[in-house]
Amino acid sequence: ICLCSLPSGIQMLSVQPDTKPKGCAGCNRKIKDRYLLKALDKFWHEDCLKCACCECRLGEVGSTLYTKANLILCRRDYLRLFGATGNCAVCSKLIPAFEMVMRARDNVYHLDCFACQLCSQRFCVGDKFFLKNNLILCQTDYEDGIMKEGYAPHVR
Repeated sequence: ICLCSLPSGIQMLSVQPDTKPKGCAGCNRKIKDRYLLKALDKFWHEDCLKCACCECRLGEVGSTLYTKANLILCRRDYLRLFGATGNCAVCSKLIPAFEMVMRARDNVYHLDCFACQLCSQRFCVGDKFFLKNNLILCQTDYEDGIMKEGYAPHVR
């Protein structure tokens, strides 16, 4: 049994002048606008089909919406609430699926956690970092370790 929700399509339709106005699933009023949205087998005013969290107009955001726990959601909020990429290898906290991450081997890191774990130096694009016993090390701390202990972690 899959408890996840697949995205549903949103269609924008033009209202034909000779047809009876349809009722909006959001506000229950008749749709007299030039265009209406069709989603979840219902009709909506463009302003009424909104994400339950951020209230963005789903017809403008894209052609998909997500539903779960009786909520209608945009992709970002669906992933924020129900998606996950795993736990950060440094702080062990959950990383939401929409968040940017750093990866090294099989480890995933929050961007803020991806720093040398001895001196806390942050890395810039192009900087070398080393992974020793699942510890992220800057080049200075790595080289100091070689001199003291003779270890050789993998260069990334």
